[in-house]
Amino acid sequence: MTRVILCTGIGPGSAGAIERLPFGDRRSGNLQSDEMKALYFLVLFLGSSAAEIYCQDYHTDISVIGCSDTDAEVFNALDGEDVWYADFSAKRIVEPQPNFVEHMSVEKGTYQVAESAVVTCRVNLNVTRRALSDQPRRYDRPAHPVVYPRDEELAGEKNTLVCHVSGFYPAPVKVRWAKNGGDAAAPGRGSCAPYPDDDGTFHQTFRLDYVPAQGDIYSCVVEHPALEQPRSGSWEVNVKRTGPGPTIFCALGLTAGLVGVAAGTFFLIKGNNCS
Repeated sequence: MTRVILCTGIGPGSAGAIERLPFGDRRSGNLQSDEMKALYFLVLFLGSSAAEIYCQDYHTDISVIGCSDTDAEVFNALDGEDVWYADFSAKRIVEPQPNFVEHMSVEKGTYQVAESAVVTCRVNLNVTRRALSDQPRRYDRPAHPVVYPRDEELAGEKNTLVCHVSGFYPAPVKVRWAKNGGDAAAPGRGSCAPYPDDDGTFHQTFRLDYVPAQGDIYSCVVEHPALEQPRSGSWEVNVKRTGPGPTIFCALGLTAGLVGVAAGTFFLIKGNNCS
């Protein structure tokens, strides 16, 4: 794991070195633009090393290379939000950045570099296993998952359920979605890469596309080596319906207005005839 702290307003006694992450184009994020007036110091953290820094404001830019015998994760994040990750199934780099932020793109060839990093990771993994073969393995159980809809639930309108799992080690966790006790009709739309927390555990977010129907119950079922039984969190759909009150009120108001216009026209014509 490589952690980079970007500091502005450096205080007295701080020290730093300009570094660059092994993946990603820093310039694409306009971090080196001519308009930037503040001086950025990047303090590089490797493994368990630490440094004390004094910042008025700071951002955390993190690159993670993780692997097992069967799985691998390579991604980059800024302030806890994914900037890009390597999709080894599709053999490409995915940049899950929302439309309302300035897009940051990676350099050409980043996916190939990520593949090479995983090969190196597995070599190091085997060396570490042999060195620590007599040490007990560490397992931290994930907390109960938190499930919630991304947007307000409206009848007939597509939405996305979010399942947030935290506090586990090692990464990743496996998640499956259930609907009313059975498997969810729609498959999960995907997940963010496991993200390391300051206490050494990980958190991970999963998503499911669905159409809300009143009374449906969705469950996010989590599996992890630290759990004897799967752990789940649930969400019961509560669809918001528009009541008939405003519609009836508007209709009555319109009717009363039309009646008033008709009555006024009648008396106007009648008065003219009398004169």
